[in-house]
Amino acid sequence: MLARLQQGIAIALAGLALGWIGWTWPDAPGWTVGGLVVIATGHALFLGAEFMLMHRVNRSDPSPRATWPQLGRAWLGESLQAPRVFGWRQPFRTQAWPDQEVPAVAGALPGELPGVVLVHGFFCNRAFWNPWLQRLHAAGQPHVAVTLEPVFGGIDDYAPLIDAAVRRLHAATGRPVRLVCHSMGGLAVRAWLRQPGAEAMVGQVVTLGTPHHGTWLGRFGTSRNARQMRPDSRWLQALASCEPASRRARFVCYFSNCDNIVFPARTATLEGADNRFVPGLAHVAMAFDARVMNEVLGRP
Repeated sequence: MLARLQQGIAIALAGLALGWIGWTWPDAPGWTVGGLVVIATGHALFLGAEFMLMHRVNRSDPSPRATWPQLGRAWLGESLQAPRVFGWRQPFRTQAWPDQEVPAVAGALPGELPGVVLVHGFFCNRAFWNPWLQRLHAAGQPHVAVTLEPVFGGIDDYAPLIDAAVRRLHAATGRPVRLVCHSMGGLAVRAWLRQPGAEAMVGQVVTLGTPHHGTWLGRFGTSRNARQMRPDSRWLQALASCEPASRRARFVCYFSNCDNIVFPARTATLEGADNRFVPGLAHVAMAFDARVMNEVLGRP
């Protein structure tokens, strides 16, 4: 569903660009170039507003505040990353890297390699993880990437999808799995962990920019899952109230002072977890930072 929606957006933008060229060229080449620049970089202006808002809200956060050079680099990186993810990878490359449920290393026994379940965030699909899938595939490590649907449903609705993926890998490898989650995906996994027997199949949960305490931007969301991510929403409070300390000790939470979606920065941390501060990383870029990938998966 999401892939088709984002395909439509990408095709519409391409059509807009072609229409603009046909309307203005060759009579007004300056307008042609200017219009194409606006179409190609308009998202960067929107991201810039997010970064400025984030920087202002983070004034009250105990994390080290981002410097202006950090903000500039984060904004530029996110502006370059967004079209690759939302304009190409997710709309057109959803099955570029299929799941691999059994080890593909010569001589490896099923129990020797832990399975990795990849859980994306809001308004994304499994293709978000393609760089991770490519790396896991090259290493021969079993993995499954889920697509959380309905796109605008409640976060609890995603538990059966996660449960099915975890059970598949747990059965194939004979070992507890590692879950790697971006943004809302971490909340979906926490919701799934409330199910009987779920925790026994998990070795570790890694969250990247997950709004464990909600996000300031959540107050503008209207979908059911967006409303659940409002700061300290009733849903988040209920989720936290049933989590034992032993469960949170399995979590590794990455958070940043340049996260333009989940802020203030400390909202991406979880009490009792291994919280790791990664300065200067924007929300989407955090998932593809080489340092983060190497820490989570180990150096290739």
